Amino acid sequence: MDRSDNGQAGGGLPIEPTEFSAAMNNAFPPPDMARLRAWRLARVREQLRKRDLAGCLLFDPVNIRYATDSRNMAVWTLHYRCRYCFIATDGPVILFDFHGCEHLSDGIETIDEVRPAISFLYFLSGDRSDERVNRFAEEIADLVRAHGGGNRRIAVDSIEPMAAAALAAAGVEVIDGQETLDQARLIKSEDEVLCMRAAIAVAEEGLARLGAAAEAGVTENALWSILHQVNIARGGEWIATRLLSSGPRTNPWFQESSDRVIGRGELVGLDTDMVGPYGYWADLSRTFHTGPSRPTDEQRRLYRLAYEQVQTNMALLKPGMGFREFAEKAWQIPDSCLANRYSCILHGVGVADEYPVIAYKEDFAESGYDGVFEPGMAICVESYIGEDGGAEGIKLEEQVLITEDGIELLTSFPFDDRLLPGEV
Repeated sequence: MDRSDNGQAGGGLPIEPTEFSAAMNNAFPPPDMARLRAWRLARVREQLRKRDLAGCLLFDPVNIRYATDSRNMAVWTLHYRCRYCFIATDGPVILFDFHGCEHLSDGIETIDEVRPAISFLYFLSGDRSDERVNRFAEEIADLVRAHGGGNRRIAVDSIEPMAAAALAAAGVEVIDGQETLDQARLIKSEDEVLCMRAAIAVAEEGLARLGAAAEAGVTENALWSILHQVNIARGGEWIATRLLSSGPRTNPWFQESSDRVIGRGELVGLDTDMVGPYGYWADLSRTFHTGPSRPTDEQRRLYRLAYEQVQTNMALLKPGMGFREFAEKAWQIPDSCLANRYSCILHGVGVADEYPVIAYKEDFAESGYDGVFEPGMAICVESYIGEDGGAEGIKLEEQVLITEDGIELLTSFPFDDRLLPGEV
């Protein structure tokens, strides 16, 4: 990408929020939120019926958001279980929210009732945890008896051992619910795709400002903060990782941003992992060259390999192809880079990183599983290329939609034209 005319990275936002919203709406219409919520709740109930379950109990804030579109302190409640939701397969949706937060779900038509949550965590309950967990279990058991039609089996996505034991003692059979929710989230509706487009538009604005600031003398943390600023200013929500590194910290991958000062002529790689507007992920990766000198031949070689991996694997994707078949036909990473390969070739994406995850053929016997790509699945195609023991590495990633005929590229952010010559 040519960054010479994008010098506003360190200052205020390049366009006003109203102008940005108008630009997004001109590019594609906003989602129909009522239709979106109805679709997602129906997808959850479809999976519950397939498994002959009376309902589900959700603690993961990402799953609660998917099923109901209600959100509240998502990152905090990821590790403090004080918010949960009961969904009857044939009956009401009851959200149990944190103290004093009942009003946050006003106007969400998929939620029939909001009650105060009974937290049993030691942090909030101390030596009354046993008392409170039994109250929690009895309330859920009452709902299962009232709406399960004699069926006592429910899917639960994530739960503490003491709560699972209390539910069992109250006569509720707990089934692992992550498969249920992952399968519900697998196929995206037209409105979900619009949500992802909006999130990606925000991420790509952030990347443009971040790329313009990627120069010697800036710290990794200062550079990474730009993406956060743009995301929050544009109505986004949070970022799941801190995957930005520079120079020697780009190899091996998975080094999070630090106070390291970026040097001249170095590579800066990042993975957005961004929860943007509407709670959808924008998950794309780029690597920049800081300049002002030209990239070295080695930097360009690594970049070209990563680019080839992403482009080749995107061209392979099509509906009806099996996961194992894809892994076997995928671009072959050079032996010298195999030890540093990324954790997967590609993975699903939606309101989070999602099922499926496709393993390299070298890893398939140990960690791979089969399945079939279907229209409506959103996929992130990954590449990390770094020599074993090498000086630097390249991270690239694109987000695509599986269609009836092949794929649609959802991301449009350019590659660094100093690292990838125009003739490719």
